[in-house]
Amino acid sequence: MRKVILITGISSGFGKETARILAEQGHSVYGTVRSDSGLFGEVKVLKMDVTDTVSMQQAVRRVVEQEGRIDVLVNNAGMHTGGPIETSPNENIRLQMETSFMGMVNLTREVLPIMRRNGGGTIINISSIGGLMGLPFQGFYSAAKFAVEGFSEALRMEVSKFNIRVVVINPGDFRTSNSANRRKFLAPTGPEDAYCRQFEESVAIIERDEANGGDPAVLAKRLAGIVEVRNPRHRYIIASFDQKLAVVLKKLLPGKIFSAILASHYGIRMK
Repeated sequence: MRKVILITGISSGFGKETARILAEQGHSVYGTVRSDSGLFGEVKVLKMDVTDTVSMQQAVRRVVEQEGRIDVLVNNAGMHTGGPIETSPNENIRLQMETSFMGMVNLTREVLPIMRRNGGGTIINISSIGGLMGLPFQGFYSAAKFAVEGFSEALRMEVSKFNIRVVVINPGDFRTSNSANRRKFLAPTGPEDAYCRQFEESVAIIERDEANGGDPAVLAKRLAGIVEVRNPRHRYIIASFDQKLAVVLKKLLPGKIFSAILASHYGIRMK
């Protein structure tokens, strides 16, 4: 069945692959970008910034004017900051939350009345493994994704009677532009920063994991499959075996032990 799908952040990586696959499957796909960035095949490109409410209203209005409905919203747009919690600049923290959380909230609020009027729909929120456990030197990225988790749980209960389904996807590490994008927003640590040495060691491990991560096309194919499911699960963890195991261990192990295990992965010795 052909669906009208709005997906944010399709300029590269996972968003671009997902939009392409959904369009090839015959869906009417609208993808958002912040600036003009080339052709996207059968995907209809909308210029939109998730930190700009007016641009979101205009994008949603255009889809509704052309299609009359929105069946699926994929909240994919986001960003990655990195740095010590104590010394990260406030502007980086604010931009992280505005992009990865408030942008999702505001766009969802624009789409919900349309889905209610049309008798239902599906909202897919892209969280992260980092939304299930706090990641060192990615504390504000994790904070934004933890917020996505709580928001999605509450929203799911509120909109159930309107036949609106809310799905959370928790990707692990994939070979996207995350490392390069994070480099633009790393805290300006230097020799005078008490966290500098550990920060540099941990960021190297983070970037290594991302470089060795999965193909974004795998994640995109899974999401495209979820769009076709009539009654999707509440959550899909799409990650390596080790990362899925970490999610399980967090539930089973005492917090102190799990924190020590996670910290050791990033070269941090807990006391």
